[in-house]
Amino acid sequence: MKRVGMIIAYDGTNYCGWQIQPNGITIQGVLNETLSKLLGEKIEVKGASRTDAGVHALGNVAVFDTNARMPAGKISFALNQFLPEDIRIQLSEEVEPDFHPRYCDSEKTYEYRILNRTFPIPTERLYSYFYHYALDTEKMREATSYLIGQHDFASFCGAGAQVKSTVRTITAMSVERDGDMVTIRVSGTGFLYNMVRIIAGTLIEIGNGQYPPERMKDILDAKDRAYAGPTAPAHGLTLIGIRYE
Repeated sequence: MKRVGMIIAYDGTNYCGWQIQPNGITIQGVLNETLSKLLGEKIEVKGASRTDAGVHALGNVAVFDTNARMPAGKISFALNQFLPEDIRIQLSEEVEPDFHPRYCDSEKTYEYRILNRTFPIPTERLYSYFYHYALDTEKMREATSYLIGQHDFASFCGAGAQVKSTVRTITAMSVERDGDMVTIRVSGTGFLYNMVRIIAGTLIEIGNGQYPPERMKDILDAKDRAYAGPTAPAHGLTLIGIRYE
């Protein structure tokens, strides 16, 4: 028996998120089914980040156990021959038997992309959130300074989350504009349900002048979801990668 680790990229448009669901196609479900057929045994993949429906990834991490003789490094090449075109394994390798991608210390990095112009661009519609009101990226950048570090992010936690603590640590944040594309980049050691999307929705409200940047501190201190902005749409979010200590 060996444990195989994989780095996975996917376009989440056509999936009901990562985690297996009874009534919908998911990334985890497709991987389990395809790996089981490829290796001739029942495979259950364990993922690092349970991304929501419509969210994309360039570097999600997952592991599975197998008795197959196929070398771990070759599994990625074989698996990609059978996966749908919107899921691709970027790397497969043997890892320590006790390595679990969700429970080992790590830093995740997400990007939220906003197409900020008068009219939408069709080729960007699945990978960015179109927003036509002007956004002041300087004010958005100033607002991010209140979020860096360890805080209680209860105001940025989606309803229905089952967690023991809403304290999380953001290690870095940036807001950059490249032409019409505004990119919010956030890294942290862990995130709450919908946390990045709620932060993005709040930053948009600050960027459009609805609130001043210092409003972010008040929202954080309130520890109340009602104080924060809306949850930005899923398709603007991409899990860029996960770095393990």
